[in-house]
Amino acid sequence: QVQLVESGGGLVQAGASLRLSCKASGRTLSSYHMGWFRQAPGKEREFVAGITFNGGGKVYADSAKGRFTISRANAENTVYLQMNSLKPEDTAVYYCAASNLWTMRRDAYTWWGQGTQVTVSS
Repeated sequence: QVQLVESGGGLVQAGASLRLSCKASGRTLSSYHMGWFRQAPGKEREFVAGITFNGGGKVYADSAKGRFTISRANAENTVYLQMNSLKPEDTAVYYCAASNLWTMRRDAYTWWGQGTQVTVSS
């Protein structure tokens, strides 16, 4: 069992930056591939970025490429999402999730956090 808690969301203006954190407890995070997803009002939850268990591989949604960076600190049981040049369309609840599979498929992620709200004003 893995418990995930996100933090770092907030209300910012377009062009600003935020760093989201996802802290794990219960089991060591180094056993899992990790992903960040987001869900905007009225839309399905979508993949944003993923990182392999050891940080050696990363993948991004097209909407995140060049602006977002996923990283992890296994010694701290934490995964991060650095978000730069934020746009109003980035407004969503952001979730971190853990998976035994290296995938962008939402249904392959077993453990989820409660989410953190990111709101970007124009």
